[in-house]
Amino acid sequence: MRDYGAEKQRRVKFIRGALREAGAGGIVFGNSGGKDAALVGILCKSACGDTVGLIMPCGPARNYGEDADDAAELARAYGIESRTADLKVAAAAMRVALMEAAELTGAAGANIAPRLRMAALYALAASEGRLVAGTGNRSERHMGYFTKWGDGAFDFNPIADLTVTEVYEFLKYLGAPARIIEKAPSAGLYEGQTDEGEMGVTYRSIDGFLLTGQCAEKDMEIINRYHEASGHKRRPPPVYAEE
Repeated sequence: MRDYGAEKQRRVKFIRGALREAGAGGIVFGNSGGKDAALVGILCKSACGDTVGLIMPCGPARNYGEDADDAAELARAYGIESRTADLKVAAAAMRVALMEAAELTGAAGANIAPRLRMAALYALAASEGRLVAGTGNRSERHMGYFTKWGDGAFDFNPIADLTVTEVYEFLKYLGAPARIIEKAPSAGLYEGQTDEGEMGVTYRSIDGFLLTGQCAEKDMEIINRYHEASGHKRRPPPVYAEE
């Protein structure tokens, strides 16, 4: 197991360096009530007292119930300032505005929420001189399991090198609320959605592959397919330049 005491110190130093380089006085992160947001929130609060966790429900009932409750519990447990921006009406308005211009696919419609959330985070950050902290982990990045220009956007990310397994270990070391650690990972994009159910492979298998290069053949096929299809998410967009 990694030395998470030393890990915490190094990541706090990294966060403070990002703030100093940008001349920013505070941090904002999307407090989803999930594992990644919890770890990022704890690390950011340790590095910067002026850290805000923004809770942004946007549709599914889980956003307004379990997720919001867990986000609030995290904020209370670690003294993180908590604010709420209900984006449900904004998401509905976006869909209405697009009705005459496009017929949205299911995936396109689901991705409206994370992109609205990122717009909200950057609006708050720009208004108050903050940086936006990213909350994506290594496992999700390898699979491309994030929304381009949504939760894939940030000013810095203190957990991008950690697999889901390591995120859970880190949270246990830090004494995070058990309900956050124990619930099934979910992006909360629609009712009943879970990460593993949608991808068709467990994080245990993904992390096993990332850490050892080994996993079941059927899982390897899924992992390789997701990784290859999502390469554009991990690369900067191409720009034209004269030779």
